[in-house]
Amino acid sequence: MTTDDQNSTVSRRRLLGVAGAGALAGAAALGGFELAQASDDAPETPSAGLAYDFHGRHQAGIVTPSQDRLHFASFDVTTSSRDELIALLKAWTEAAEAMTTGASVGADTLTNYASPPTDTGEALGLPASGLTLTFGFGPSLFTKDGKDRFGLEARRPKALQHLPHFPADNLDPARTDGDLCVQACANDPQVAVHAIRNLARIGFGTVAMRWNQLGFGRTSSTSTSQQTPRNLMGFKDGTANLKGEDAAEIEKFVWVDPSDDANASWLAGGSYLVARRIKIQIEPWDRTSLSEQEALIGRERAHGAPLSGGTEFTDLDLKIEGRNGPLIGMDAHVRLAHPSQNNGTKLLRRGYNFTDGTDALGRLDAGLFFIAFVRDPGKHYVPMQNQLSSQDGLMEYLQHTGSGLWAVPPGIRKGEYVGQALFA
Repeated sequence: MTTDDQNSTVSRRRLLGVAGAGALAGAAALGGFELAQASDDAPETPSAGLAYDFHGRHQAGIVTPSQDRLHFASFDVTTSSRDELIALLKAWTEAAEAMTTGASVGADTLTNYASPPTDTGEALGLPASGLTLTFGFGPSLFTKDGKDRFGLEARRPKALQHLPHFPADNLDPARTDGDLCVQACANDPQVAVHAIRNLARIGFGTVAMRWNQLGFGRTSSTSTSQQTPRNLMGFKDGTANLKGEDAAEIEKFVWVDPSDDANASWLAGGSYLVARRIKIQIEPWDRTSLSEQEALIGRERAHGAPLSGGTEFTDLDLKIEGRNGPLIGMDAHVRLAHPSQNNGTKLLRRGYNFTDGTDALGRLDAGLFFIAFVRDPGKHYVPMQNQLSSQDGLMEYLQHTGSGLWAVPPGIRKGEYVGQALFA
């Protein structure tokens, strides 16, 4: 492709993006994702009765096989009382223990007619559906406006900092950061929504919801038993994602080690959750040629094989040349995200597709809600995102509108509450 051809293509993309999107929005929401799947992708049917233990060495919802639905919520703590914050975490723990088994919140849900039910009720009769609840603590829980809010600043992990402003970020403050976060994943959207709704209700007067995000159609697989899903661009996503079975690499890149930070021993066995709301410019992307789409991704669309050849799981060959340069371009997404270009770093991602209606121009407000769990965000996420934001050809079609980082405590043993070691 000549320089003139490239400039012409870019101009066409920008002009076409202004065109009406109503019909495309309906098609994408109702059928586009299913139609985009290649014929060799058999549908998965997880058991509705599946239940994961809330207790363990690590919190569930990290290396757990990714469920199909997400409800993510960020909360601001409104109380100044350390005791009230601890009481909330205890109440959340008790509710999470019940909901992850498919049980209702509280013992008098339908017996005390003089008071509001202790459970909101929309999940009554529904099974656990693989529900996991994963809790995290944000930087502002420790210090806000220079103030040590709950006597926790001395135990704040060094790596728990607000994420920097990356090139081309267009963050909405109303969708960014938060004192606490809860990731609810399940194979039934009503079960996931029910979980967040009840935690928010329990927290009334102690926390207020800052922002939340619904997600559908996971965009990564966290187990070798799962097929690689597709994102709203129609491509397989997360082929090279870390899997829960990769024990040695999970220890290296996901779980915090006791030696990582002497002041934050309470976080050992935990991780850091990175969340990014990434809006895709759906209409311009849908008007882009297949050859250019594949060049920008670095993989062929039908089966996910790298453009350097092979099948989906064939290692990338970043050196092989074509007639006009490397077969996998220098600005291709898979090249810039590859471990060889990022000091060997590998990510454990649990992203989801989202659609949130249309924007003021009538375009589909849809994209990827990116979630990753990393051992050290300053080493294992920030450098990679800086590189992608500044060099990835896909950035013409992407806009990062929300962001946050939270420290995820280790698993909860029976009789303990979430984050208990932090407050000990």
